Amino acid sequence: MKPQRSRVSAYALIHQSNHLLLCRLSKELPRWEGFWTLPGGGLNFGESPEDAVVREVEEETGFVVVVRSLATIDSIHDTSGSEDFHGIRIIYHVDLVGGHLRHETSGSTDCCEWHQLHPLPDIPLVDLAQVGVRIAQEMWPPHRPQAEPTAGAE
Repeated sequence: MKPQRSRVSAYALIHQSNHLLLCRLSKELPRWEGFWTLPGGGLNFGESPEDAVVREVEEETGFVVVVRSLATIDSIHDTSGSEDFHGIRIIYHVDLVGGHLRHETSGSTDCCEWHQLHPLPDIPLVDLAQVGVRIAQEMWPPHRPQAEPTAGAE
């Protein structure tokens, strides 16, 4: 029997000018290296999901956000690796309130970039990012062209 592991994590949908902020997974996660995901990550023991998403977004992107609302809660059960993994992933709508875009230097991501939402470029997405993109595309349908997102918040 494989070892079992559960993980609760919190992620952000950060949308600006028809673009969604995504982060590329690093060599720290060899199975998923080069795939894109939502900014966010695991909760520390005793940490609230709302505090975790704010902390994780700042660590991975340099941006300061505030939680606006819950987008969805997603569950995954993966037995394809060396362990029997169950992940609970909480996705929030957040507002960008400060900071400047930068890349994490020694973590699970190595690059964060704004990606056009309509149409989304042909980039490899983990299933979590596919869920987030689907929610974002439904919430922010295509409309007239807009300017590129700013690198940071005012």
